[in-house]
Amino acid sequence: MADVCKIAWVHGMVQGVGFRYSTQYEAQRLGLTGYARNLDDGSVEVVACGNEQAVNQLIEWLKAGGPRSARVDKVLAEPHQPGREWTHFGIRY
Repeated sequence: MADVCKIAWVHGMVQGVGFRYSTQYEAQRLGLTGYARNLDDGSVEVVACGNEQAVNQLIEWLKAGGPRSARVDKVLAEPHQPGREWTHFGIRY
């Protein structure tokens, strides 16, 4: 079972720039599970579960701007309790 889960909404120029794939790479590097997906309002939703320090590192990476091709204006994050355990970090469509 994961130590913590957080859900974040990333706003800015974050769709069509490889944001979800870069987030997946970073999350896997940190040993996290969860997902990244585009939302209809142009933002990206990220759910990250795992070691608290690693989850916080991913949130800080998001706030720092993610991949170079993106422009992050705002990241809102809060604790999250998913209905089931994630087995990997995936991309949702």
